[in-house]
Amino acid sequence: MICGLGNPGAEYAETRHNTGYMVLDAFAKASNIVFEDKRYGFVAETMLKGRKVLLLKPTTFMNLSGNAVRYWLNKENIDQSRLLVISDDVALPLGAFRLKGSGSNGGHNGLGHIQQLIGQNYARLRMGIGNDYPQGQQINYVLGKYTEAELKALQPAIDLGADIIKSFVLAGVDVTMNQYNKLGKKTWKPE
Repeated sequence: MICGLGNPGAEYAETRHNTGYMVLDAFAKASNIVFEDKRYGFVAETMLKGRKVLLLKPTTFMNLSGNAVRYWLNKENIDQSRLLVISDDVALPLGAFRLKGSGSNGGHNGLGHIQQLIGQNYARLRMGIGNDYPQGQQINYVLGKYTEAELKALQPAIDLGADIIKSFVLAGVDVTMNQYNKLGKKTWKPE
């Protein structure tokens, strides 16, 4: 299962906190699949070389993402070792990314709620959104919309996110980390 974190609703489209949604949307578009509104989330299914892949964009809002993740893992009988969660990360520069096989929530409320409900032994792809905000303004920053220049800078990482999903499904987290994390250290600057 591949889960992209974000908040539902048009007012949250293209906000930094919806970067997980954006990666899943790019993967779905490239794979010519469509999300359906189902319990706790927008869900789509596809096949990759004979392997069923469930895509999930929780509609529980970020702070309750664990409800959707736990429900779909249980419903589809998916082991959490086969879960990849994609989220935004203010600790990484815009356009950088980092794939990890497990670990802490890093202060991210969506990852924190998932961790409360299923533990921390699942893969996560953190997409850098930067931290160019005044002290005390983190909430406004993450819920703010990307500028056109920022979206252009982020696009290469979003495109690589689709490749990372395929690699995670077909080769596993360790091979995928070795192959892609070195690329994630690059940051893309708008021209």
